[in-house]
Amino acid sequence: MIPELLLCMSFGCAAALKPSCLSAQFRRPGDYIIGGLFPFGMDTINLTARSEPTLIVCERLFVDGLIWALGMKFAIDEINNSTSLLPGVELGYDIYDTCFEPLAALQPSLLFVTQNGTTGIGIACNYTDYQPRVIAVIGPLKSDLCLLTAKLFSFFLIPQVSYGASSEKLSNKELYPSFYRTVPSDKNLVEAVVLLLNEFGWNWIATIGSDDEYGRGAQELFLSTIGNGTICIAYEGLIPSDLTDPKAEKQLEDTIQYINKTNVNIIVLFAFQQAAQALLEQSIKMGLSKKVWIGTEAWLLFDAAASIPNIQSIGTVLGFIMKASTVPGFQKYVANLLSSVQQDEFCQKSREIYRHVSSDMLGTQCKQCDHISLHDISSILSHSQIQPVYIAVYSVAYALHRALGCTHQGCPKASIRSWQLLHFMNTVPFTVNGQSFRFDESHGTNTGYKLIYWHWENGSLTYLPVGDYQESLHLNKSLIQFHTTDQKEPTSECFRECEPGQIRQIKGFHLCCYDCTDCPENTYCSSKDSSTCTPCLEHQWSPARSTQCYDRSERYLRWDEPLTAGLLISMSIITSLICLTAVLFVKNLNTPLVQASGGNLNLFALFALILLCLSSCLFIGKPTNNLCMMQQIVYALCLNACFSTFLTKSLEIALLTEFPRCARTALRWVTPNRAWLLVALCLLTECLFCFCYLHLGPDYVLPDYSSLPTEVLLTCSTTSWLAFALMHGYNGCLAFVCFLCTFMVQTSGKKYNMARGITFAILIYFIIWIFFVAIFATLRTVLRSVIQISTILIVSLGILVTYYIPKCYILLLKPDLNREDYFQYSTKEEPEGDPQ
Repeated sequence: MIPELLLCMSFGCAAALKPSCLSAQFRRPGDYIIGGLFPFGMDTINLTARSEPTLIVCERLFVDGLIWALGMKFAIDEINNSTSLLPGVELGYDIYDTCFEPLAALQPSLLFVTQNGTTGIGIACNYTDYQPRVIAVIGPLKSDLCLLTAKLFSFFLIPQVSYGASSEKLSNKELYPSFYRTVPSDKNLVEAVVLLLNEFGWNWIATIGSDDEYGRGAQELFLSTIGNGTICIAYEGLIPSDLTDPKAEKQLEDTIQYINKTNVNIIVLFAFQQAAQALLEQSIKMGLSKKVWIGTEAWLLFDAAASIPNIQSIGTVLGFIMKASTVPGFQKYVANLLSSVQQDEFCQKSREIYRHVSSDMLGTQCKQCDHISLHDISSILSHSQIQPVYIAVYSVAYALHRALGCTHQGCPKASIRSWQLLHFMNTVPFTVNGQSFRFDESHGTNTGYKLIYWHWENGSLTYLPVGDYQESLHLNKSLIQFHTTDQKEPTSECFRECEPGQIRQIKGFHLCCYDCTDCPENTYCSSKDSSTCTPCLEHQWSPARSTQCYDRSERYLRWDEPLTAGLLISMSIITSLICLTAVLFVKNLNTPLVQASGGNLNLFALFALILLCLSSCLFIGKPTNNLCMMQQIVYALCLNACFSTFLTKSLEIALLTEFPRCARTALRWVTPNRAWLLVALCLLTECLFCFCYLHLGPDYVLPDYSSLPTEVLLTCSTTSWLAFALMHGYNGCLAFVCFLCTFMVQTSGKKYNMARGITFAILIYFIIWIFFVAIFATLRTVLRSVIQISTILIVSLGILVTYYIPKCYILLLKPDLNREDYFQYSTKEEPEGDPQ
């Protein structure tokens, strides 16, 4: 057969210089006419500028569509020459160009439904006896055209058998009861693609469809099939099917840019030839890195896509094509036909038949066909899928054979309506070249798919079969050479198995796509499939990326800490200084200085300061409710005892300096003997406030779980802020009264200013408390206890240094000043200068 084909090719090349009559071969009279809709051409002329319903003309020839049309002609010629199928019946055909355009396909479709023998469509209430021009229609190729024409043909119940429309929408028998197809639906294709992705473990992919019924429908079906499963979509988009649109190039550029951002290695492309070719060209132009392209029959086998310059740089191309056997004798038939259409005698006879049949009807409109030679179509002819067209014609022929009740001897002359063929097409199988076919419940034939691989060798492309799909996928991975350096399959994973302590954080468009994220502190991940971190209980903690929680250890100021040792040493030093001061005051109890500063009240105040320093020990160790209560009460009482002695002296100074006239009568209430009553009154008042504090709610131990990461901080918390404020605010009021009574007092240089020591002691107290409140409010660590102890010690030291140390200085180093004239009435104002 090959030598004959080569001989015919050489003859065709020589004869192709003059136009042939191939365009006159697509119409033939017969007892029953079968209509054909094939895409002979592409690129309609001025479709958008069309202002009148004129004939639509295509600009370029689509060779594959021409070959498919020749496949229909071959099948009908073969049936007419058969002695077993429709013997004695002559089938005719009318084949028209669709130009891939709905408007171009609609005009011949209207011709097909015209009443037989006329060019008009009869209007009737009942079309049971209506006989259209054609008994059945083969085509068209694309799903969007079929969705248009199928509604028209389904109204008249004219059988329509498509050889390429795979949209799942066409499986709806209620909307399209007379539509059939000899290719699997997109549902089968999508299932095969999903199995292929799962086989390689590719779960992070991009999916692109052409902006037409096939691309949108297949992509939508693909997305619904994967659902929330193991495949995740990094990017989904549509590319323009109309490349003449000014925005088409920008859309293609945006698509490539989006794919670059996603870092996917796998691209699933549902598109027809022109859109797919444009996308591949754009990806090469923009330098898209090598990917794995998973395609479909809609573009995989077209030479135009495979012949793009530098096409090998796109990476690895895999895809599914329908399982289809070769049609015996077809290539020889085409070669003989293309040879015959160059002969004048053959052409003259063909044109006479064509003019006789179509003198008042629409012409086929394939003028470009007259300039085609066998050499022009030989490469496409060698791998073009003719079987779907071939089977479509035979399905109609077998249905007509059974509807007529034909036998091997012949067929009875009977009037058959097109709708009467549907019953036999639905129920009866038929055999073509030894292979049995039948339409399933959705009026399709699922012949299965072959998985092919674009194998390049020395710049030559071979479509290498590497697997097949028929309900299950069988794959030979060893035959595939991927574009990676080691030629092993690339990875394209949206997610990985999370490590212990990590959770799945959803990303992308589907729930199946996630990143592994570490669980933060104080949470844990209970299982690898978990999408949330479980918080630890309040008394527990956990580090980041943990699988369990741990019990918190208790944190407080312990006795064995170095910081505690430093505080205890400081407390011992300050307490020792106070004790030494008290001893010094006892030895000099009857001297003018000690008597003028309060006498025995000084010893009482120093004893209170000693207790105040020792109360620091209450803040060390594990706190309890009793300790928390004692901390505040001891501090308040000791400080009150000290300030009450200052109060008596401050009042005395204020009476002598500010109210000298009433000083004689009022001083007796603040003299050393009666001053004890005032001190006792102050202490009793403070005890009353302490009782309120105990009654309203003393401090209690509060575990703080938020301040420290791994420990629970045991702190003392206040129950009643009112009682707390009364208890400590009272001491503040005493201090403030002492300050008001002493801060403006002045004496001459020859008298000792007793008021100055009280003023400075009170100032130290206020300053320390301001800093204490500011620091204590912001601390949430064990340093809170340190700050409290430091405050107590600094207050004690401040009072000692400002009030008692100057007196100790006089007692030890200036004993000559310890006389009555230097201290007696020391607060009384005198004129400056020497009285002498």
